[in-house]
Amino acid sequence: MHYSPDHHDHGLPYDPLKSLVVPRPIGWISTVDERGGVNLAPYSFFNLIADRPAYVMFASDGRKDSLRNVEVTGEFVCNLVTEELYEQMMATAAPFPHGQSEPERLGIDMRPSIRVNPPTVAAARASLECVHYRTVNLPGANDDQLSPYQVVIGRVVSVSVDDAALDPKGYVRPDLLRPVARLGYQHYAIIENTFAHPLPKAPDHPEATS
Repeated sequence: MHYSPDHHDHGLPYDPLKSLVVPRPIGWISTVDERGGVNLAPYSFFNLIADRPAYVMFASDGRKDSLRNVEVTGEFVCNLVTEELYEQMMATAAPFPHGQSEPERLGIDMRPSIRVNPPTVAAARASLECVHYRTVNLPGANDDQLSPYQVVIGRVVSVSVDDAALDPKGYVRPDLLRPVARLGYQHYAIIENTFAHPLPKAPDHPEATS
């Protein structure tokens, strides 16, 4: 099977693209507006993109409240979605009216963040506090068009992790965190089965020896 993502000529009931790039982490983004109202929304086009220094990105399909708030205030928080927070995360995905606070409406407890003004989900087992670096407007399929997606890039300035997610050697244990990931269509996964494998060493090349 082969198709063009610009033309959607796959002949299937739904575009399979988002079912191929999986699993995708979910950025549960908390922001505040200019009046201090708290917004909380999930984004599955989300990832860590650098660690020296640390940067994350999330992509907004149109100018949603999260994007507007980040550009006005310059700050946001990425809250880790774990198994026990799945239902609350899904509830915040509903199309709330502009300016309405999801945590207030749904009764989701928030706590003050350490370095930024937007609060953190109180029950989040890990969170990344970020300052806005840049918003990138993606080009559309044609040169004279823009994509509806805008990529928000933020620098991570503070990280919080639940100590209970660390093993005795100080490593984060995915099986203790049990993060939720987005798959394709309406499917999700809980990360619990993992394996470790050391990075391979460079092969020896006789011609490189002296």
